[in-house]
Amino acid sequence: MQPAEVQRRTLRLLFIAQVISGIGIAIGSSVGALLAADIAGIGVSGLAISANVVGAALFAVPATAIVHRYGRRLSLAAGYATAALGSILLVNAAVRNSIPILFLGFFFFGGATAAGLQARYAAVDLAPAAVRGRHLSLVVWATTIGAIIGPSLAPVAGRTVEVYGVPTLAGPFVFSAMLLGLAALLLFGLLRPDPAVVARELFGDSGAASSAGRAGMGEALRLVASLPAARLGVSAMAIGHVVMVGVMTMTPVHIRGAGHGAEHTLRIVGLVLSFHIAGMFAFAPVVGWLTDRIGRRPVIFAGIAILLTACAVAGTAGHDPVQLAGGLMLLGLGWSATMVAGSTLLSDAVSGEMRASAQGLSDLMMGLAGATAGALSGVVVEAWSYPTLTLLAALATAPLIVLVSLPPRADQQLSTKE
Repeated sequence: MQPAEVQRRTLRLLFIAQVISGIGIAIGSSVGALLAADIAGIGVSGLAISANVVGAALFAVPATAIVHRYGRRLSLAAGYATAALGSILLVNAAVRNSIPILFLGFFFFGGATAAGLQARYAAVDLAPAAVRGRHLSLVVWATTIGAIIGPSLAPVAGRTVEVYGVPTLAGPFVFSAMLLGLAALLLFGLLRPDPAVVARELFGDSGAASSAGRAGMGEALRLVASLPAARLGVSAMAIGHVVMVGVMTMTPVHIRGAGHGAEHTLRIVGLVLSFHIAGMFAFAPVVGWLTDRIGRRPVIFAGIAILLTACAVAGTAGHDPVQLAGGLMLLGLGWSATMVAGSTLLSDAVSGEMRASAQGLSDLMMGLAGATAGALSGVVVEAWSYPTLTLLAALATAPLIVLVSLPPRADQQLSTKE
């Protein structure tokens, strides 16, 4: 099978899997903060959600090792299967009202995010450089269909399993387990030929493959730190993720502060998060096209401007669901710009034999940065307010503004001094 044909087949399968997993992730994520707040309290809820982000970050390490040894197929399937197990644990935590099981469940649920992020890189294993941004963004966009539907199904899922003694807020995770399990089975059974294995074979050098297999996170970190473009790409993804996770995590809790009943709160949360997820994924093809057309840096800069606007809109919304939905949609769009352009810039900057390690490192750093934001978000909202949280999130973009504003030559000179 020719590489172009493998690439087309890979994109089709990744698209289908991302739709299914998108529903599974979103239907659970839409009520995750509320479930955590019910079991552990508002102050701890951000920390519980951060366990999910930590899981996504840490799973990037074994996921990268699996890619080197076996390819994308087993790595992606393992990520979604792990998340299905996490969904089951979260249901169990709600039934038992157990905080330790809650944290463990969120940690394993992070496997879905790790797999979803890795899928964007699977889309460019065999992609020509000229269309790399578009192919990557197509897989990101595929999540839109499922992700928009997911939060809207949360109230129905809650009522459906309530008759079996499952708490309403845990019901969506029952459906998450089934859908993520299905995505794992599809990828494990059908992602053949494996794009990473084919890409490795195209080097025509077994030494390169074995070198890639030995490439660890430490070596990847040194390489990324030495390449200005790679450093900017990783920074864009990490800081964009900090802003998005920090604000998004506490938005459902802020909405509940309006004093609505549980079911009405779920409907508002579903609406607002549907707009947020639409911003994250629906415009990804346009973002990918712009990334290829006008360049990686301009799109990253535009992403920062959108993130700042999002923080201003959401932070001044009060409990107005329409303005919150608009703010969260902009938040998702800004994240999409930093994610797609940053990922493409990193893939451009790093050579093929080191690319998987650098990609795994970027997901690890992005996840840990987001986990820190998630852990602190609940503390900030409980101690001060949701508007304060959005202000701090906006200030977090300052280092990225400085980095992206440096001309490439100045950035190169800075890196040589370092």
